Order: sequence, then C-alpha cells, then structure tokens
Amino acid sequence: MTTRVFLVDDHEIVRRGLVDLLGSAPDLEVVGEAASVGEAMARIPGSGADVAVLDVRLPDGNGVELCRDLRAALPELRCLMLTSYSDDEALFDAIMAGASGFVLKQILGTDLVAAVRTVGEGGSLLDSRATSALMNRIRSARRDDPLTQLSEQERAVFDLIGEGLTNREIAERLFLAEKTIKNYVSRLLSKLGMQRRTQAAVLAAELRKQR
Repeated sequence: MTTRVFLVDDHEIVRRGLVDLLGSAPDLEVVGEAASVGEAMARIPGSGADVAVLDVRLPDGNGVELCRDLRAALPELRCLMLTSYSDDEALFDAIMAGASGFVLKQILGTDLVAAVRTVGEGGSLLDSRATSALMNRIRSARRDDPLTQLSEQERAVFDLIGEGLTNREIAERLFLAEKTIKNYVSRLLSKLGMQRRTQAAVLAAELRKQR
C-alpha cells in the first residue's frame, strides 16, 4: 500500500528536497505541502494524508501545537516531527501532543524514508531517550501533586477524611464495608508516604484552601 505524506515546512528548498526524496520511494506519495500552521490546517484535512511531516518551528506558530490540533481533528493521522534542534522540551511536548516520531533534519535520506514508513505503518520512533524524558516529567508531576498516585476510589476516601468523617461514616457514604474503607485508608496513606490518618486530613484541608 502507498503511504500518503503531507509536508509542512516554511522553507521551500527543504520542501522541494523532501518531495524529491520521498517521491523516489515507490510506496510513498507526497499529496500536499504547506509553509505555515494556517495553510496546514486548511489543506491537510482534505488531502487524504496518512502521515504529516511537521517542522517544529513555523512562522505563525509551531509544529507541536499543529500536531495537537491535527490529531484532535484527524485521529488517524500520524505526525512525524522534523527539526534542526535537539530540544528535550520540544521532544516532551511532541510526545504529549501525540506525535509518533521526532527526527532531526540532519538525518540521512534513507533513514527519513524509513522513518516515514514506520510511522505510516503505525509504528513509533520515540526512542529510549524520549521515553525516559517523559517518565521523568511524569514522576516530577507526581511529586508536585501526590494525589495523582491515588485511584479514583482512594481519592474519594481521602476527600472524606478531609471532611472529618470516620471510617464507618465513609463506608456509609460510599456504600462499602467498613473493613474495605480501612484497607483504602491504609493504601492511600502508604502511597502518600504518611503514617497517620490525621496527616491525610491536614493535607486534604490544605488542598481545599488552594482550590
């Protein structure tokens, strides 16, 4: 099957080179080009593209935001980010925006063709460095907001502890057995690194003040 590719880069010479390179592959077809975010959003939806190759830096925005908007409008579209800069922040943002890959413009032509094929087939080019950066960011977010570690039910129990309810009262409120609530309390205290229920009550009260 032929993979249809749309190119987004503000430099015409880059687009011309990509058209020649990708067009030489028998299983790839360039179906359109754009030089800006605005042009891309107008042209890509009707192009039938399977893969969008997006420059990270564009004159009226950036490829990461474009990737996010395109993925929201066209969930089946695969996005491959192409940039001149090795930037961990942009890499993380691209992952969060739903990009399937992130490659530097210094990449060899044959490797770029292979990258487009991989992404077009539903594969990912997010290497171990990218995955590591993402996991480090998630761990950092968890340190900033420890409640992200709690399950939905544990969070409900935590909130009711903050209201001053006993285990029995929480059990009645949630229609669960008191022993079940006791188990939830033990688990959430462990996840939060706490020894006493009063510590959880104080944290819940502080978080309510911040809302």
